[in-house]
Amino acid sequence: MKKSLTALTAALFLSGAVFAQKVEFEEYTLDNGLHVVLHQDKSAPVVVTSVMYHVGAKDENPERTGFAHFFEHLLFEGTENIERGEWFKLVTANGGHNNANTSDDRTYYYEVFPSNNLELAIWMESDRLLQPVINQIGVDTQNEVVKEEKRLRVDNQPYGNLITEVKRNMFKKHPYRWAPIGSMEHLDAATLEEFQAFNKKFYIPNNAVLVIAGDIDFKQTKELVQQYFGPIKKGTPVERIKITEDPITTPIIAEYQDPNIQLPMYITAYRTPSNKTRDARVLDMVSSILTGGKSSRLYKKLVDQDKMAMQVSAFNFSQEDYGMYLILDIPMPGFTREQLQKVIDAEIVDLQTNLISERDYQKLQNEFENNYVNSNSNLESLAENLATNYLLMGDINLINEEINIYRSITREEIREVAKKYLQPNARLLLDYVPVKEEAAN
Repeated sequence: MKKSLTALTAALFLSGAVFAQKVEFEEYTLDNGLHVVLHQDKSAPVVVTSVMYHVGAKDENPERTGFAHFFEHLLFEGTENIERGEWFKLVTANGGHNNANTSDDRTYYYEVFPSNNLELAIWMESDRLLQPVINQIGVDTQNEVVKEEKRLRVDNQPYGNLITEVKRNMFKKHPYRWAPIGSMEHLDAATLEEFQAFNKKFYIPNNAVLVIAGDIDFKQTKELVQQYFGPIKKGTPVERIKITEDPITTPIIAEYQDPNIQLPMYITAYRTPSNKTRDARVLDMVSSILTGGKSSRLYKKLVDQDKMAMQVSAFNFSQEDYGMYLILDIPMPGFTREQLQKVIDAEIVDLQTNLISERDYQKLQNEFENNYVNSNSNLESLAENLATNYLLMGDINLINEEINIYRSITREEIREVAKKYLQPNARLLLDYVPVKEEAAN
């Protein structure tokens, strides 16, 4: 009886938390095409102001890769009203912090300020959009910054080229085949005019969403948004070309030698559908079943029981056009790719053949309920989720409804989706290994 009461109490607490997590927001579109999303949270005198632009690495010229990421840096150089080098000083002097990040699909900028500096944040982002200063000094400066970032995070980082190498092998036509950080040779060769043209094409109000979340008054915030963003002219709509990859019908076998590692990593990767699809969410659950923690199937088998691997993990890398499902393992000394692959494939076949138990299914549902609660637990995450759902997912209401999709996924769907996408003839087998002695010499 005590156990039942404990379980009931936990269930009520969890359902209450999920209910309390419902996100209220208002959205509208300015005449210039800028979509605006407002969320009020009076729990603390803080406000997040963010702009997400629908431009990422996939929008670049194949001969000029790295532009979107370069702009993540370049647009902090200054504006007609904010002198070069003053952006970060202005933010910190007013009690705030800010950052930006770039993916294959979008670029995202945000500031977090005390709520009495809301107008400052709105003005700064509008000025960045309206009149950024893009000159040779800024380009040269950020060129060196990006090169140093590449050296630090990619070239000299253990396993730093892992995702890049997976993408390069998995995509032959689609621009996902290169990394957001791009080619330093391409950036060196680019002219100032090319950078200015890229800004004019993509950094326009009708290619962006503005999200303001926190301790705000709706009426005042709308007036400020109209005052600062309203006068910015609409840009030429961005034309997007859909590029379709041919199906993978035979296994892709590849190797990459990394001078920064001593232990090999074996990667098994499958191409998966867009993050807009239901199947992408089912694959999230498949990832959890196989390697979601120490109780997952592959961890228990490869790490705990057979002690064949030091580490194993899997994740569904979902993006706007395609995704990738990756299984990564670092073998214990003496074990080969073939030995580990045999165990991995056996677990996949079992998942494709048999339904997971009711107990495991309930555990999975609890895990995703908890993930849902945590995903919007702070204003910064919530603002980014609102922007992503609107701009990339095409449905801003996923902020509240996505958990219902996960709840509705059945055991039968998990089996069928695993069978559909995790096929041995439609995958990449990448050996990510240390530099071989003969190659080093």
